[in-house]
Amino acid sequence: MVNVTDKEPLRIMEVGTRVRVVESVVIYHHPEHRNQAFDMKGQEGEVVAIVKEWQGRPVSANFPILVKFGGKLKAHLQDFELEAI
Repeated sequence: MVNVTDKEPLRIMEVGTRVRVVESVVIYHHPEHRNQAFDMKGQEGEVVAIVKEWQGRPVSANFPILVKFGGKLKAHLQDFELEAI
């Protein structure tokens, strides 16, 4: 069980903020490493959206921050996985 007090406070991210992935996040949809594990730690990108609603209805997304990492790669991440640069 995760103790909520162990997590650092939520960081406010805005669209357009440059960010770096600080946690080990493994994805399988990287265009240059399709269907292979790719660790995003250290990658830099730009916040392009904060998911708060879908089709006009409010949602509580598990991975609300959409980040674009050059080229075609976009990934949904959580706030604690990112730091502003």
